[in-house]
Amino acid sequence: MEVTFSLDQIQEVAEQILAQNPNKILLFNGEMGAGKTTLIKQLCKSLGIEDATSSPTFSLVNEYQTNDNQTVYHFDFYRLNHETEALDMGVDDYLYSGNWCFIEWSEKIPSLIPNEHSVITIELLPDGKRLLKLV
Repeated sequence: MEVTFSLDQIQEVAEQILAQNPNKILLFNGEMGAGKTTLIKQLCKSLGIEDATSSPTFSLVNEYQTNDNQTVYHFDFYRLNHETEALDMGVDDYLYSGNWCFIEWSEKIPSLIPNEHSVITIELLPDGKRLLKLV
């Protein structure tokens, strides 16, 4: 899937992503400010999460429950210095739980990512729109 969108179209884009049936381990790549967290917030909303969502930059992981009792984990590994920090927090338990795992800055834990995953890359375009690729 590849789509160019503006932020006012983010709800439609989130629904298109979910309609593609991506793997529940979903990696988000893009430079800082590209809109990774904004997209994750909308995906959470589209999955039925009513609670406020935010980036887990300091806590590393936030946990949310959907209306139909699914669990969604949102990771932000930007602040990690070593993969062992993720192991110390029990990242394996999360990644192999069968629940949704939205992961920002996954390049910080390359050897810990399960083989079965999907990748979303977001590129900020000069006109302010975003180019999103899902593989």
